[in-house]
Amino acid sequence: MKKIEAVIKPFKMDDVREALSEVGVNGMTVTEVKGFGRQKGHTELYRGAEYNVDFLPKVKVELIVANEQVERCIEAIMNTAQTGKIGDGKVFVYDVERVIRIRTGEENEEAV
Repeated sequence: MKKIEAVIKPFKMDDVREALSEVGVNGMTVTEVKGFGRQKGHTELYRGAEYNVDFLPKVKVELIVANEQVERCIEAIMNTAQTGKIGDGKVFVYDVERVIRIRTGEENEEAV
């Protein structure tokens, strides 16, 4: 099993969720996060004063999938989250050693 984490632009979340649903993803965790990469933030004007916004709003999507689903999930995320502009985000893939469903005690693929 693998854990896929994708950090994307917030307005792309609904499209990514739909695309992942279409490739068979049953569940995911979504968190509102802030960060920056090459974008480096930007300057805003508030009540006449200029200030730097170092951290930009993003959404982190986390899902655990079977090894066979990984490439389809990555493609679904890439195809829907990509705008072609800086700040589109990143996808991370990790090995998952074990998953346990708390309610039933089911493990691994049955727990996902």
